[in-house]
Amino acid sequence: MNTKVGHLKGVQKKKKEELHNDCRYWQSTLCFINDEIVFIKRLLSSYIFEPNTPNLFERLQDYQERIRSVEQKRAQVLDNITSHDNSLGGILECADDACFDGFEHKHEVLKSTVVTFNEEFKLLKSEIFNYAGGILKKRKE
Repeated sequence: MNTKVGHLKGVQKKKKEELHNDCRYWQSTLCFINDEIVFIKRLLSSYIFEPNTPNLFERLQDYQERIRSVEQKRAQVLDNITSHDNSLGGILECADDACFDGFEHKHEVLKSTVVTFNEEFKLLKSEIFNYAGGILKKRKE
């Protein structure tokens, strides 16, 4: 085997491992987000809020709808990550450098999608927690 080709394959193998590790990290993050979603849904459907809060029902309904939307988006992003990670196996078989470069571009696009999703979820979570924290029932002394 040509040493240049062997070196290129070694570099691609290392890069493939890095890309795979990215996918595993993203999957882990989305799994944790799922746990957070479960908690938020329970919080929003609980009876721990001051009942005389103006527009309480409407706000909680809005948050519940937005959380359902986040759940759907999370599932879609997770499917995209899984599909992307699965296709990573065939990349080393491709003899053309353009094949690997195209995959790296797709990886960067997916990375951007994951980062955007995480940021949007963090903002929604912060909004919900700030609102809910202000209207919790006070413990009777």
